[in-house]
Amino acid sequence: MHTFSNVLVATALAAVVIVLVLGVVNMARGGDARTSQVLMRWRVGLQFLAILVIIGVLFFRR
Repeated sequence: MHTFSNVLVATALAAVVIVLVLGVVNMARGGDARTSQVLMRWRVGLQFLAILVIIGVLFFRR
């Protein structure tokens, strides 16, 4: 069970990092502002999801 929850948390965090890096790279290269805005909105949503996953894992590991 711990292995599955570790993978779940790592996947959620990796998704946040990937979208964050994509957004920052797009802004640094002077890409479309709308694309950066969409990526940052995705980042916020994924961060929320990652927090829920972490809270759920901590709750069930108790």
